[in-house]
Amino acid sequence: MSHLEDLAGVFAVVLSLSIPIVAIVMSMIKDIKKKKSETELRLALIQAGTDAETAKILIEEQLKKHNKYSGLRWGCILIGMGLGAVCNFIIDINPEHNIYFWFIIAAGMGIGLLTSFVIEYNLTKKEEKDCKNKL
Repeated sequence: MSHLEDLAGVFAVVLSLSIPIVAIVMSMIKDIKKKKSETELRLALIQAGTDAETAKILIEEQLKKHNKYSGLRWGCILIGMGLGAVCNFIIDINPEHNIYFWFIIAAGMGIGLLTSFVIEYNLTKKEEKDCKNKL
């Protein structure tokens, strides 16, 4: 029976070491596919009659818009997590044997995510309204 336990330990070590390697390889594959799709899109724009510099600018602007509010989102999530931890401290919940400790922190993170969504939504509506007023 000890032979199986030794194999289980070796298996656990091998799997724990392979997780970062797989994560790095998958992120590299994702980056390569992203670059390939950007190149294909740029070529399609050039074939449609757009010059190369304009196609590059259009693709870069599209990527920047996608991550516009990521800092706000992460900030609200972390603030919510911190408020959940403060609530746990006030209520005096022991994190070792109580699942409610993690529920309160997750609820705080959810509230932070909802807050960031509302702020992003309002800012996006305001930007669209400003763009329409400029035209």
